[in-house]
Amino acid sequence: MSKAVKKIAIVGPESTGKSTLSQQLAKHYQVPWVAEYARYYCAALTTPCTLQDEINMFHGQLALEEAVLATAETDFIICDTTFVTVKIWSDEMLGQTPQIVLDGIRKRPYDFYLLLDIDLPWQDDPLRDFPHMREHFMQIWHQELKALNANYVVIGGTETRLQNAISAIDKFLKL
Repeated sequence: MSKAVKKIAIVGPESTGKSTLSQQLAKHYQVPWVAEYARYYCAALTTPCTLQDEINMFHGQLALEEAVLATAETDFIICDTTFVTVKIWSDEMLGQTPQIVLDGIRKRPYDFYLLLDIDLPWQDDPLRDFPHMREHFMQIWHQELKALNANYVVIGGTETRLQNAISAIDKFLKL
């Protein structure tokens, strides 16, 4: 029987440095990280996103996460998103979330979340849609994480973001 590998999720609104921080943390701790599947998937879309696309992104993220977990030889991994992200985007863009995503959120919890604050300047990106709705999405993230009774902390700081994240993870790991 293999040991349980903890999952630490990096989440938050658009343009808060999730991908950069995820990679930095994985390098710092020398642990595997799970990339954000939706970024690659959406980059290849030629039509507006549909509920089926959201389901496909859920399955893609799940497959990436399972592959990393299956080969992890560490006590934890870093995840550059969660299934909650699929829910938030489905709700916002399509007015509903596929049931498989809702079920996945409940069945596959994360052990610790770093919710990245919106204190970084907005960076334009063709896959980002809501530069003026960052506060709105930050509130939604708080609501979603509280609804899950998730263990999370908000990570801010422009120059100190990485160190703040390391401190939060170190504190979590010592629990």
